[in-house]
Amino acid sequence: MKEQVYKDPRPAEHFTRFHERARTRRPDWVYDFVRLLLVPYIGILYRGRCIDSQKVPSEGPVLLAPNHFSFLDHFFVAAYLRRKVQFMAKSQLFARPMQFIYTHGGVFPVLRGRRDEEAFKTAHTILGRGDMVLMYLEGGRSRSGELGEARPGVGRLALETGVPVVPVAIFGSQGARNWKKLQFPKVTVQFGDPVRFEQVENPTREQSQEASEIVFADVQRLYYGLRDGGRKRAVRAARAARRAAEGASRRPLAS
Repeated sequence: MKEQVYKDPRPAEHFTRFHERARTRRPDWVYDFVRLLLVPYIGILYRGRCIDSQKVPSEGPVLLAPNHFSFLDHFFVAAYLRRKVQFMAKSQLFARPMQFIYTHGGVFPVLRGRRDEEAFKTAHTILGRGDMVLMYLEGGRSRSGELGEARPGVGRLALETGVPVVPVAIFGSQGARNWKKLQFPKVTVQFGDPVRFEQVENPTREQSQEASEIVFADVQRLYYGLRDGGRKRAVRAARAARRAAEGASRRPLAS
């Protein structure tokens, strides 16, 4: 297994142009083109399936908070959403020739192993204009094949902005790195109910960690439900919940 590189040797100033682009421009035609190519790829090779994408608000700022196993997780989540997503991703990805795809496709860098305030400023700007940001709860990829631990980043951004946070469970992508061996696992993405926190101007690390763990608990519930019960059971449960909610909304109020 290739060792992860956690610290980018390049200075923070190297990434200023990538942040400026993400703050001033939305994803362009590159996003649409990559999505056009990847949707059938994910659907056919990985037999991808999405559950409850309607839980993602159709407008306004949203923070998506998934678990993370594979470099393809960006695409597994975004493939099923009509709205465009901008991703916070490790700075090591920003190298030629792929940095063109990332910058035009809505990705912005975060320097892992450092306190990268620029990444949070960019995320604030994107959310402030009413768009969506994806930030991984575990900070980086889990290499064990099991869920890792929540990091405070998602909680901090959720508390500072007060925007709804949608927990996202991605099951099956831990085997996606085996594509060179022609192994393509079945991948399921399930969206949870949005979580919203009261806005805090300067949350402490403890407050941020606690908020992240609240969201991560929802991701764990969804993930282990998929692992232990399977995709079909999760689909049936989601459909039953939707029917119950629709029935309750149509039921007349008692006089």
